[in-house]
Amino acid sequence: MATCWFYLARHGATDNNRAKPPRLQGRRTDPGLSEEGCDQAARAAGFLAETPLDAVYSSPLLRALETARIISEPHDLTVTIEDGLIEADVGGWEGMPWDKIEREYPEEYRAFMTDPARNPYLGGESVGEVQQRVIPVFERLAAANPGRTILLVAHNVVNRGYLAHLMGVPLNQYRNIPQDNCGINLLRWRDGRVKPVTVNGAFHLR
Repeated sequence: MATCWFYLARHGATDNNRAKPPRLQGRRTDPGLSEEGCDQAARAAGFLAETPLDAVYSSPLLRALETARIISEPHDLTVTIEDGLIEADVGGWEGMPWDKIEREYPEEYRAFMTDPARNPYLGGESVGEVQQRVIPVFERLAAANPGRTILLVAHNVVNRGYLAHLMGVPLNQYRNIPQDNCGINLLRWRDGRVKPVTVNGAFHLR
C-alpha cells in the first residue's frame, strides 16, 4: 500500500503564548498570530518550501489557519479547514495562567495535573477526551491521502495527545512531549499504521 507522509505542525505563537506567565489558550477565544508567530510561520514556510506538499489541513482556529496559509503559500495550495483538529476546550480556565488556576481552583488543579486523562479542564475537556477525539481524525486524513505528502496545522494539546498515543506515552506524562510554536513532526502512514519519524523538529526556528 502507498505511504502517506504527513507533517504535523503546531501553530505560531500568539500574545497568550508569550505572556509572562503564559495564559491558557483553548477554543473559547480566537486570537491571531503575534508578530513573532508570523515570523515563525514564515520560517516554517521556508523550511518546507522545497517539500512537495499535496494538501494542507488546518484547525478552524485563527492562529492555526493563519499559520497554515503562510506555509501553504509557496505551494499555491488552498487550506482545507478540518474541524476535528480544534484545540482542547479548556473551559473556565481560558485566558488564565497556571499559577492563578492553582491558587483559585486548588482541588481541580491537582486533579488535572495528577490525571489529565480523566480529570478535565474546569468545565472543558480532559486530555483523554481530546486524544480520543483526534485519533480518528488523523487516521482518516492519512488514509485519504495514500501516496501523497500532506501538512496538518493544529495545537499543543491536540498534537501532544496524538503523539502520546503513537509513542505509548501515558497521558499523565504528555507534557514531556515538546511542541514548540511552529515545531514540525514528521509522521508516516503505511498499511493502516502511523509511525512518528521526527518529533518537534525546530531547526528552522533557531
